[in-house]
Amino acid sequence: MTDQWPEQSPRGHRSLPHTGDLRVEAWAPTREECIVEAVRGMVGSFAELPECAFGATRECVVSAEDDDRLLATVLEEVIYRMDAGDELPVDVVVMQEPGGVRVRFTMADSSTATQTGAVPKAVALHGLRLARDSQGWACRVTLDV
Repeated sequence: MTDQWPEQSPRGHRSLPHTGDLRVEAWAPTREECIVEAVRGMVGSFAELPECAFGATRECVVSAEDDDRLLATVLEEVIYRMDAGDELPVDVVVMQEPGGVRVRFTMADSSTATQTGAVPKAVALHGLRLARDSQGWACRVTLDV
């Protein structure tokens, strides 16, 4: 990706309306930090969590055949945990693993959140992108809401 990100900060995210869906864009110096920003962007697009919200730590290893699919699989894990456990990540750490990443979520009960937008139901594979660019790493993902 060669886009210039609006904030010019080394890391960040933004969400944009996308016909019937939601697009999240994120950027950071490393692939793992970019995935973290994408998770933050996705959750921040629909929920506001209180500063003191925290709960259990959940950890998983995610592998995929390429970086685009790796991003999608991490975001799908967040959606799964929202649906199955009524939990939202208040913090996330992504660490490189052979063939993928290890993800550590600090989760909060979703009842502590204020809903501010449409909740994502799935990750669309069309237009999915996680790649190194001249500024570091950047990603784009469309979420079905």
